Amino acid sequence: MRIIRADVLGMCFGVRDALEIIAQVDDPEAVTIHGELVHNETVLDDLHARGFRMVGEKQRRELPMTDTVLITAHGVSQTERRRLESAGKKLIDTTCPLVLRAHDAAQKLQSDGYHVLVIGRRGHVEIQGVIEDLVSFDVLQGPEEVRRYPMRKLGIMCQTTTPARLVEAVREAIARLNPDADIRFIDTVCHPTKDHQKALERLLEQVEAVVVVGGRNSNNTRELVARCREKDIPAFHVQSAADLQAEWFHGFETVGLTAGTSTLDETIAEVQHALMEMDAALAGI
Repeated sequence: MRIIRADVLGMCFGVRDALEIIAQVDDPEAVTIHGELVHNETVLDDLHARGFRMVGEKQRRELPMTDTVLITAHGVSQTERRRLESAGKKLIDTTCPLVLRAHDAAQKLQSDGYHVLVIGRRGHVEIQGVIEDLVSFDVLQGPEEVRRYPMRKLGIMCQTTTPARLVEAVREAIARLNPDADIRFIDTVCHPTKDHQKALERLLEQVEAVVVVGGRNSNNTRELVARCREKDIPAFHVQSAADLQAEWFHGFETVGLTAGTSTLDETIAEVQHALMEMDAALAGI
């Protein structure tokens, strides 16, 4: 069995920067992480072991007990920042710069009088951070949710991890159903996401199945899995090498390997090594 790595995979600069910031925290027990730093269970387990306090992303309405609060790479709304600061909390900010760019795009559209159409996964923490600062908006998960809007001005922006093909499908539906509207689009899909998706497309031309490494709650990882299945390529989503099962790979001569943007380099290496060991074991049967 030949194992082929995607030419772009794994951790993006935003996640690396967040991990570098949190590594410099001297007293973890005095800090509450406001949600999940990144959607990666290995990282979260390590932060728990270091003593950081954490609150779930759906339990963030309660004020943290600690005086210091760490904002995750997914960011929060300005409304939430003000709430925390007015309660006397000191903020450590690890928000990805490209997430901040998405927030700025949404605010620019709003200030220019547009009804903001946000393409992304409803309920995702990044989306929540964007829409909490908006007055007139809709979240669209796919083209089937688009309708004719009574507003004359429609502004479109995206969750940073949205697949480009989904963005185009939603944009087309908006234009088709709202032919008289003034439509403005700001592309806020981040370059690391685009690079990962393009690398996967190249990989799919070479393999019979793909192992995708990443957190269960990682949107960009799940989108990689979904794309494999759209192309009728079996995809195995694992969080670590421990999740691999040798029987998955019987009959495959070429297996691809890719990973989401919050996946540690060492996790990818461990999965690749485990795949190589499985291949050797299968060869010896």
